[in-house]
Amino acid sequence: MSLRDYLHWLDEQERIVHVRVPISKTYEIAGVLKKLEPRPVMFERVSESAFPVVGNLFCDKASFAEYLGIPVKQIIRTLARAIEERKPCPVVGNAPCQEVVCLNPDLDQLPILRHCEQDGGNYISAGVVIARHPTYGLNVDFHRLMQFTRNELAARVVARRHFDTYLKDLHQVDVAVCIGCPPNVLAAAATSVEIGVNELEIANALQPLTVVQARTVDVLVPAEVEFVLEGTVYYDQRHAEGPFVDLTETQDVVREEPVFRVKCITYRHDAIWQALLPGALEHKLLMGMPREPTIYRRVNEVAHCLDVNVSPGGCSWLHAIVQIDKQGEDDGIKAIEAAFAGHRSCKHVFVVDEDIDIYKPQEVEWAFATRFQGDKHLVVKNREPGSSLDPSAEAGSHLTTKIGFDLTKPLSSKGKAFDRVHFPEVDLGRFIDNQAGTP
Repeated sequence: MSLRDYLHWLDEQERIVHVRVPISKTYEIAGVLKKLEPRPVMFERVSESAFPVVGNLFCDKASFAEYLGIPVKQIIRTLARAIEERKPCPVVGNAPCQEVVCLNPDLDQLPILRHCEQDGGNYISAGVVIARHPTYGLNVDFHRLMQFTRNELAARVVARRHFDTYLKDLHQVDVAVCIGCPPNVLAAAATSVEIGVNELEIANALQPLTVVQARTVDVLVPAEVEFVLEGTVYYDQRHAEGPFVDLTETQDVVREEPVFRVKCITYRHDAIWQALLPGALEHKLLMGMPREPTIYRRVNEVAHCLDVNVSPGGCSWLHAIVQIDKQGEDDGIKAIEAAFAGHRSCKHVFVVDEDIDIYKPQEVEWAFATRFQGDKHLVVKNREPGSSLDPSAEAGSHLTTKIGFDLTKPLSSKGKAFDRVHFPEVDLGRFIDNQAGTP
């Protein structure tokens, strides 16, 4: 299912809000998206552009699972299976994303949003960047892009990530930036996999995906995306990038980042621009959820992992709640170490038993209160490499203290029981008038 098909389905279900009055791409669209979050919103009349804008499409796991046609509980296993059982994408000769080809591009014609007053410029925040390396092949990932001229953007490139390796090796890399991607492509682009793995094949394993040769650069792009920006990223040409709101809802700093020069834009004849509100629920979901299968896989090597939640309360990046079926007394501690190995940016890991709902913070806190002793169940990892997104990490090096909390109950109790008492199940209809709401 393409993004377009999904939007049509949302319309049929009357689940998308249509804004039909003129609205500005500067601050106003971002403000409305935040006010209406998590409801999907279509802005039909953008003051500065002929293209409509859509946002808030995948603000929770339920929406993502709905798109894939699976229960929420199956997301991690589905993502993990797609990573392991990747499928090459069929290549087509003609594609909707190339219905219009513009070889003299002007980024000012696009509804590139300015989200907050402190932002350094207009930002593409939902851009999936596809690049090719002669040794490693295609790489697909996210990079925020700040516009500074009619055909140039500054690309935020995180050190030691795969695209950073491409740039350091080649110094200039041809890329295609895709906007308006279906969620299988978005999720695949956000996964952490070994260098040399083509993430488009992960997307194809999630949902069938056809690709087409880009018009001016040697990469394949999803055939049914809305927009494709083609051009070159130059490692040795730099421009100030930022400030910008990052995943922690705090303002990121200004850096000198590589320049992306756009030489061609292709798009559907009735293309829709996809907005991704920085630091908001959709951003968090697309960052955190693809890390869950990597944690799940590593924990399963040392214990029986049931589920993982990279939780919104931890910015969907810094906290992981891991649910295990405990078989040995040290399974909780082993699961903590494995979770940190599965997501190296994680700062705090909480391991719980199968009777704790990891999507309910009150239940996790209850396990913390009743099953945890700091002198026995605490793992402290001092001055480890952390996340650049964490404002409290050491400036420059991003070193941090990582802590794991084993909130699992012991296999045998020597005092009070650790299990919650469950009250009897009754048929309320026998005792309460549903109309009056009183006995």
